[in-house]
Order: sequence, then structure tokens, then C-alpha cells
Amino acid sequence: MEEQMKLLKTGGNNMSSLFGDLCTGLQEAIDFEKGIGSAKKTTYIISPIKEFNPEQIRQIRNNAGMTQTVFANYMGVSKKTVEAWECGRTHPTGPAFRLLDILNEGKEKNLSFVEVL
Repeated sequence: MEEQMKLLKTGGNNMSSLFGDLCTGLQEAIDFEKGIGSAKKTTYIISPIKEFNPEQIRQIRNNAGMTQTVFANYMGVSKKTVEAWECGRTHPTGPAFRLLDILNEGKEKNLSFVEVL
């Protein structure tokens, strides 16, 4: 297996690179099972999704100082969708509630697609 991994590391195409990464990961898992080295472990604690009613959505947008158009761009939806949320005709889904919560907490500046001037 080590010879295969050496051969793959010298190759330049993406498939070889992917296969090489898989071989490396498999070798790490085998070594861990044998008691050699340690496994990488990451634990994520995911908070429940907070839901917001139409008035809260409007309040979050207003507190952020956003027009419906700017807010729609932030949320990745149309202005009509924002209007429908704020009137209660439709409701956001899980990912939209996550973005609303980020904005509500004032943490939108940490998002890669937000630049505050």
C-alpha cells in the first residue's frame, strides 16, 4: 500500500490526488486500530433552530438597518419573499431561520459574503 501511495503522490491529476488522500486516511485508521498514533476528532454541538414570527422578522431587518431589498439579498431570496414573510403569508425555512438568528445576534460580520463598510 505504501508503494501505491508513493506512486499516487507523484501523479498530477485530481483523481490520483483523491485516491491518495483516501489511502492516507485509510492508513491512518489502520494505524489507529493498531494503537499507533491518535485519531483526529472534532465534536460539534448544534443549537436548535430558532423560529421567528413575521413581526420579529421585520424587527430584525429594521434593527440591522436594512431595506427589504438589501435584506432579500442577504437572505438569498426575492423582495417579494421578504414581504410575504413579514406579512405572514409564508414562512422561512431552516436555513433562512439560521441566517435570521445570525443577523439577530449581530454576528453577520463573520459571514464570508458580508462586508460592512
